Amino acid sequence: MTRTLRLLCLLALPMAAHGAARHAAAPVNDFPTVDRVLYVQECMAAHPGASTFEMINKCSCALDALAKEIKYEDYVEMSTASKATTIGGERGGYIRDSEKLQAEIKRYRALQAKVNKGCFIGPADAR
Repeated sequence: MTRTLRLLCLLALPMAAHGAARHAAAPVNDFPTVDRVLYVQECMAAHPGASTFEMINKCSCALDALAKEIKYEDYVEMSTASKATTIGGERGGYIRDSEKLQAEIKRYRALQAKVNKGCFIGPADAR
């Protein structure tokens, strides 16, 4: 190997390591794009009145903060249980009567309140 080639290889190592570190810093619990979009749309629908641009940013902020707090799998379970409490009849009763699910729903709603406050989102519009 020529001296110039060795020097180029030595110079390339730190750059390659920097690139690998940058890629390794990707979020571990990243949420799929479709779920991010649905979360932001639901958030915007629950908070009408502000500009679209403002709410896209605030609701995206809230989901990013939520994703730092819980894994995607936990988010799916918690948000599904939270939404399912409105199901009437026997199926909804299962959710409402389960102490474990109620604890998860309470935790999810507390996390939502925390991230909403941190991203300057006011209380949801009561419809």
